[in-house]
Amino acid sequence: MKFVNVGFNNILNAERIIAVIASDSAPAKRLVQDAKDMGRAIDCTSGRKTRSVVITDSDHVILSAIQTETLASRLAGETDTAESGEDSEDEK
Repeated sequence: MKFVNVGFNNILNAERIIAVIASDSAPAKRLVQDAKDMGRAIDCTSGRKTRSVVITDSDHVILSAIQTETLASRLAGETDTAESGEDSEDEK
């Protein structure tokens, strides 16, 4: 079983992830709002700006403060150059 860090010590089962999308498009914002209304949204941003939306096979929507490209590289098995990854990106 493979896990992926979506920021701030929040870890997801990589095998259950269907898609990782950017949060700035109108369809993504509608998807997030619908998931919040139905109680299927999980906010893993720790109060930061949502940069990525992770969709799982259980129809849960996870909000992450990590950029989409970073999450994609973590899913592909590449390692980050920074120790935790989110500190250098989120302080901008």
